[in-house]
Amino acid sequence: MEQVDWRAQRESAIHLLRSGHSVQEVSKEMNRPASWVYKWKGRYERESWAGLADRFRAPDRVANKVPEEMRQAICQARSELEAKAARGEGLGYIGAPAILEQLQGKERVSLPSTATVERVLHDAEMTRPYRSKSERKDHYPHLHPTEPHQLCQVDIVPHFLTGGQAIACFNSIDVVSRYPSGHQSLRRRSLDAAQGLIHVWQAQGIPQYTQVDNEACFSGGFTHKGVLGRVVRLALSVGTELVFSPVRHPESNGYVERFHQDYDRCVWDKTRLTDLADIQRHSHRFYRAYRQSHHHSALQGCCPAQIHARCAMHKLSADFQVPKGKQPLTEGRIHFMRKVSAQQTVSILNLDWDVPQSEPDQGVWATLEFTRQGATLRIYDAAPDATHRICLAKHSFPLKEQVHPLRPEFLRRTARRSVKQWISNMSHSLVAQVKRRFPFHDVLMARLLVKVPRSYTMS
Repeated sequence: MEQVDWRAQRESAIHLLRSGHSVQEVSKEMNRPASWVYKWKGRYERESWAGLADRFRAPDRVANKVPEEMRQAICQARSELEAKAARGEGLGYIGAPAILEQLQGKERVSLPSTATVERVLHDAEMTRPYRSKSERKDHYPHLHPTEPHQLCQVDIVPHFLTGGQAIACFNSIDVVSRYPSGHQSLRRRSLDAAQGLIHVWQAQGIPQYTQVDNEACFSGGFTHKGVLGRVVRLALSVGTELVFSPVRHPESNGYVERFHQDYDRCVWDKTRLTDLADIQRHSHRFYRAYRQSHHHSALQGCCPAQIHARCAMHKLSADFQVPKGKQPLTEGRIHFMRKVSAQQTVSILNLDWDVPQSEPDQGVWATLEFTRQGATLRIYDAAPDATHRICLAKHSFPLKEQVHPLRPEFLRRTARRSVKQWISNMSHSLVAQVKRRFPFHDVLMARLLVKVPRSYTMS
């Protein structure tokens, strides 16, 4: 007996409906009752093409009570993982996949599902309650980039291979051009974070600002006072200004957080990945396809690669390696987005700093600047690109080592770039104005396009 491809029949019904046929006509054409057509029409309208897939038919009520011994084991594993993460040990994962990996090493007949683990944790009040965006009232100063290479956001999304092997996926995206890159690692130590950032700066160019979160691999840990870790020193040495997002505020890193969803869907959800090399191969294909995609409405018909190429890239050399040993401090700046405590202080690099002119719960922007004369921390009410901002506090930052000048090859050549960028911006601005006034005159557009002389192209 020939097996019927029900998915294909459902899709055929939707094709007919979308081409203008009525439900009755589709019912007659496919020799199916009208109720069947209405069912899949409604499913498609609610869930798009994914709604046409087969679903498992399970009884409405099932006996799903988790044995008490299993509940205790899940809660104990979660507690142990939280303690390890607080000590800075391991990868810091505490979710359901990490708990299942922890339970695999113990003598058990069968492991619970991920959904069961999450339900047990929720019932035991060991998860943070979800708050909708409307309930989140924290406001922080933030940058408003207008050109590529001004700000890229970097973040880690955790994954697990079949069998429990943890993978740290470092993803990065340019906020203006949406140009992505990434690096995958078996661990997420400071060395892995440094290698991930080097890969980003080799693929995307060195931006003015590189934004990361407050994980120990980026910040240097949560133990030593005034710590200046490997990643901080590396960023200073190549001339990018590291920006630390607010603590537990993923919205501030929203562009890369949103990119994680596309990465997970296209790389992890569609492919059975076997090892690190396999992950890196599929990830590279995804990044390459994403750079040429025209799906971003904000890019007005362009792809990320086109927007990213509008400004010259100052890439890190392909043979650049993570320096061995402790790297010296270099002149430059690092930044922190922070919230003022009830005691009118902010916590930066494991030290509390007074901000007497602020209000409790106020979001502030702190800049730590390193010069040959020392280091100074200034705290403002706005980001550096604001037209007007107030310095709320100024502190001398304790240093026990010398600050070295930035190497010539990493100087951003601000003066020359400013003139060239102004000319480039004027060109793009004029083109945009002509497009708005004469959207249908393509030939006229080609003639009015202002070209920047070759002598002004950035090196």
